[in-house]
Amino acid sequence: MAKTNNKAIAGPRKAAIIMLSVGEQRAANLFSYMDDYEIRDISREMAGLGQVTAEEIEQVIVEFIEVLGGDGAGLAGGWGTTERYLKTFLKEDRVKDLMDEMRGPAGRTMWEKLANVNEETLATYLLNEYPQTVAVIISRIKANHAAKVLAVLPEDLATEVIQRILVMDNVPREVLNAVEDSLKSEFMRSLAQKNTRDSHELMAEIFNNFDRANEQRFMSVLEKANPEDAEQIRALMFTFDDINKTDDKGIQAILKDVDKDVLALALKGGNPELKEKFLNNMSERAAKILVEDMEAMGPVKVKDVDEAQLKVVTVAKTLADRGEIIIMSDAGDGQEEFIS
Repeated sequence: MAKTNNKAIAGPRKAAIIMLSVGEQRAANLFSYMDDYEIRDISREMAGLGQVTAEEIEQVIVEFIEVLGGDGAGLAGGWGTTERYLKTFLKEDRVKDLMDEMRGPAGRTMWEKLANVNEETLATYLLNEYPQTVAVIISRIKANHAAKVLAVLPEDLATEVIQRILVMDNVPREVLNAVEDSLKSEFMRSLAQKNTRDSHELMAEIFNNFDRANEQRFMSVLEKANPEDAEQIRALMFTFDDINKTDDKGIQAILKDVDKDVLALALKGGNPELKEKFLNNMSERAAKILVEDMEAMGPVKVKDVDEAQLKVVTVAKTLADRGEIIIMSDAGDGQEEFIS
């Protein structure tokens, strides 16, 4: 039965489970026979493996169930475990490169990785490069992504890049190698460091998912114990009222993705300014129906309002992560920032 079920588990996952099962020394010996891309792929799978049940281990490697003794202990993979394994047979700087690469955008080659980088982020990096270097990079990425990047670059730079691409001959391999090395050592490593989860960001997300009573309770305790941490978490939190910082286009995008009953309940407990902003971005008939729905609800539980507002916030954050809406900065300088 185990051999039959084993077919349902993906190859990289099988390899990751086996590596964790055989122990660090044996895993080190196995890794020493592999190419870099194999090490990277299996390491990435190990890092994202999480909890593995004894049943799944049995499917992958039946004989190992005797070592586990059938106690169902399972295995736990993670970034720390993976890094420790790699350090047993690779130099520390090579381990750092691999871990940075895994934490960065997905993709085997540098150009595949760039395809998964937001155009705003890539454009910001390219602003500090020579136009010829920008032209080489733009010419190597996919056309649809290149179009998005050029669209957000300053017009004079974008125009110069287009002109350089039009007269560009075949780029020598050594030039491409130099560009790739630069992207890897500067841009991708910087992205990987940004992608490492900050504990305050994690707690801000947890606080976002508390109901109002628990949020206030825990924040009050934290403010007394460590006011600086409380301040950082509050600054990173995204609340229902923060939706008011988006523009009309953003409100309209949210309206398309939010259930109208959920929105009515969320706005029932929202501030009047935000309620008015949503109503102004709806047709007269739709706005009238929404107001009537809110009035027909009568008194509502705070808990129900909190849950509805959390659903709307989740939609807004998802749209912001995809770059479909923009949240205005609190700085008052007209700058815009994406919610992460």
